[in-house]
Amino acid sequence: MVDLKTKRILVTGGNGFLGSFLVRKLKGRGCRNIFVPRSKDYDLVRMECVRAVYKDAKPNVVIHLAAKVGGIGANRDNPGTFFYDNLMMGAQLMEAGRQAGIDKFVAIGTICAYPKITPVPFKEENLWDGYPEETNAPYGLAKKMLLVQSQAYRRQYGFNSIFLLPVNLYGPGDNFDAASSHVIPALIRKCIDAQQSQPSVTIWGTGKVTREFLYVEDAAEAIILATEKYEKPEPVNIGTGFEISVKDLVKLIVKLTGFRGKIVWDKTKPDGQPRRCLDITKAQNEFGFKALTSFEVGLKKTIRWYLNKIETGKSV
Repeated sequence: MVDLKTKRILVTGGNGFLGSFLVRKLKGRGCRNIFVPRSKDYDLVRMECVRAVYKDAKPNVVIHLAAKVGGIGANRDNPGTFFYDNLMMGAQLMEAGRQAGIDKFVAIGTICAYPKITPVPFKEENLWDGYPEETNAPYGLAKKMLLVQSQAYRRQYGFNSIFLLPVNLYGPGDNFDAASSHVIPALIRKCIDAQQSQPSVTIWGTGKVTREFLYVEDAAEAIILATEKYEKPEPVNIGTGFEISVKDLVKLIVKLTGFRGKIVWDKTKPDGQPRRCLDITKAQNEFGFKALTSFEVGLKKTIRWYLNKIETGKSV
């Protein structure tokens, strides 16, 4: 087991949505030597900046959360950027970590790495059974290359790297930007904004696809537990094992936000992957992770956070 209190920890993306929760939890565990690089100071797509961050942080442990992310629309419009930026960040950070002789590298993948058609629940051994869903395949494949690199480096160099596969995250502090947000913040924003002036909201797709969601604070706990306890080359799913259709998700968000207008489904827009739900057995068995936040409770906290931002006039 890694005693994180004694380590110098580099958390890329530590100022972001997931990273802010993770850094707070690390501090709560007694970790005092945490280095969080800012993107304006370190462009991690460039190797010279990656070397600079290692020089400045002098880490023993690297938790790589930084990523170029977005919803279906953003992925569809920027496939090259999503592929290149995520690939270069991850590959160079791991290589520089190997050269620096760090104790452990924690790579965060994505559920988008799974094949478009994967038996439910998704098991880690299904990861290479087909090509990812087309709209986010460049992002998913770029992140999956971290698993290839992690396993190759372990075999050749004895490099201690692990690879985690979280489902879609949600919670306070999520990205609510209309152009780039994921499904939950996008739906919350649409329903709340529409209450003021619009009789209906339009939702992409048919609503028939299913998704699994993990509250961001639970995700942060899972990553820390894996950093402390997991030492094997095989990837590990991080989720809840709870599957919900987008249609039922919309109904729930409509209820929780109090939206009384009409829902219009734009079936000309892509649905994305048909189903998503993880087998979470390995995370429970290997490092004792189990999500504690129920989906409805997590949604209520997220909606309350967004409403507070609107009321205080702060940018979201």
